[in-house]
Amino acid sequence: MTTMPKPPNLLQTHYAYLMQHRRGETNDHLLASMYASTLCGQGAMPLHLGLPLDIFRSMMAYHFPTLPQLPLPAHVASLDFARLPELDDLRILLQQNLSQPSPMAGWMTEIVCAGCTGNDHLWQDLGLWSRKDLSALMHDNFRPLAERNDKDMKWKKFLYKQMCIGEGIYVCRAPSCEVCVDYAACFGE
Repeated sequence: MTTMPKPPNLLQTHYAYLMQHRRGETNDHLLASMYASTLCGQGAMPLHLGLPLDIFRSMMAYHFPTLPQLPLPAHVASLDFARLPELDDLRILLQQNLSQPSPMAGWMTEIVCAGCTGNDHLWQDLGLWSRKDLSALMHDNFRPLAERNDKDMKWKKFLYKQMCIGEGIYVCRAPSCEVCVDYAACFGE
């Protein structure tokens, strides 16, 4: 008896299609993962990964220069407008911690801000496939900030904690994270 091969996973198909047209830059894989997830209705990213349409098209044309036509998602999430005031603070935090100023750094700043409007782990909200991908994104694009996360705190919690520290707000219930009852909820393995 012969077995039929499994049909290709749609997420992998979209990812592979995008990667066939990649430029060869560091963020190509991450953007292809995020956009493939968006095309499949995964993650919490709003239309155009949270970027204005013209900037989104420029970014995709830069990273996937031979892409004949950009596939469009059937469903996209919308931004949580209640979080918009804090996004300005998050944007400032990210911009102050860029690995190097570049158009990609600006694009990633806006994408991470949009991802923070979701309600799940940041890597999931962004449509990345693992927390390791998010750590790579942070190290490649926001190295000074990423290096401060030396205890492997979950990224969204870490970013919000950094904003609180910047404002002089200390809401932790314990004198240090290591003795806090929420330690397991905030940090990785």
